[in-house]
This record gives sequence, structure tokens and C-alpha cells, in this order.
Amino acid sequence: MTDNIDTILFPESIAASHSLHVFADGCYEPVSGEGGWAFAVYRDDAEIASGFGGVKDTANNTTELIALLEAVKWINANATEETAVVWSDSAYAVRGCNQWRHIWKNNGWKKISANTKLRGRTIANAQLWKAIDGQLSLNRLMTIAWCKGHAGLAGNERADELAERGRLSLRGKGDR
Repeated sequence: MTDNIDTILFPESIAASHSLHVFADGCYEPVSGEGGWAFAVYRDDAEIASGFGGVKDTANNTTELIALLEAVKWINANATEETAVVWSDSAYAVRGCNQWRHIWKNNGWKKISANTKLRGRTIANAQLWKAIDGQLSLNRLMTIAWCKGHAGLAGNERADELAERGRLSLRGKGDR
């Protein structure tokens, strides 16, 4: 497969209308409870920035959200005037950003359900969702989109590699 990020698995309309492509990914190792997060930023098919880190006592969805939050924070700190798409292979993170967070926010960061036994439940990762919402609210030039993981997409593969490096850094094996 080619490394051209504008042509691999991207809807043409999304790829062509954004100057930055940021890939966010998290990883998790259930036995140790350790995870990693990462993002990689591309402009004109070249990686211009990246970040990663490790998290102890975590879960898979949590690392995906941390990666997304760190990516969005990078954009808000470094590229506020550019259109950017943040790609994630986590359906949970993408749906949460594009659909659920608006509902949760309007309901005081609680789930709403027709089932009265489930109504008003606290959402998982509420603090992360609030932080993501705050960052996304600062920048209307950002889009959050899903990409298929482990499919040879250069940016996604790079973020995956960096997330693993972040996880291993907790043991001193993946330091920069």
C-alpha cells in the first residue's frame, strides 16, 4: 500500500478539505493494566509532530480517549487556524465525540435511557469526556473521523507504534 495519507481508506471529501491529518490511538495490556496513548500529525504527507505516553491502571477506552484529547490539545495549541481531521480507529471515541457527548453534556454528563433503572447513570470516563468537549468547543475547524485500524494506513500504524512505545515507557523500555 502507498503511504499517501490522502488516498488510503479516506473519504475523498474529508481528506481533501483538511490541511492537517492527526491520527490518535491508544493501546492496553490487560494482564498488567498498563496502556499507552499517542498521536501523529501530518501535513502534506509528512509527519510534523507526535506525542505519546504511558498510563498505569487503565482500560482500553480510556487510552483511546487520552490519545484523542492530547491530539486535540496539540491542534489547539499549534494549529488553530488550520482545518484538521483527527482520525481514530476507536468507534467509541468517534461516536462519543460526534454524537453522545452533546447528549451527555445536555443531561449533566449522565446517560439518559427509557429504562428507569438505567436512567441517570454516570458515563464512563466523564472527566476525559468533559475535557475533550472543552477542547473541541474551542475549535470549529476540527473534524473527528473513524479509520480502520491495522489496515496499513501509515498514520494509524504510526500512532499505534507510538502508543505501544508509550506503554513500554512505563517499564523503561520505550523511552524516546
